[in-house]
Amino acid sequence: MMKKTLGILMAFIAVVSFTAMTVAIGEFKFEKETHDFGSIPQNQPASFDFKFANNGDAPIIISEVKPSCGCSVAEFTKTPIKPGESGTITVTYNAAAKGPFTKQFTVKSNTKTPVKTLTVKGNVQ
Repeated sequence: MMKKTLGILMAFIAVVSFTAMTVAIGEFKFEKETHDFGSIPQNQPASFDFKFANNGDAPIIISEVKPSCGCSVAEFTKTPIKPGESGTITVTYNAAAKGPFTKQFTVKSNTKTPVKTLTVKGNVQ
């Protein structure tokens, strides 16, 4: 009887301990996730800074920011962004082709939402 009670007690303690453990994780809080350039002149690259804060409990590490086409590039904060700190992802569209555009940038990181999409749009005149 004692072994059975002890076994049940140990199992209960293990379950309680496991559920009490919380994994610290970073989380993006972007000021905005879409930017509209409006009308921009042809052959004059347009850039925008997507600013974010880390609202999580662990540093954010961005592994990649991938544009949806070769007509865009992205620069981003390469060092870990600690909880409460801020970072920037700067995207640039080359504006070579006339007409409306919508371009996405896929952000891969170690956050609660590991894949995030940022969007820029506008019209090249």
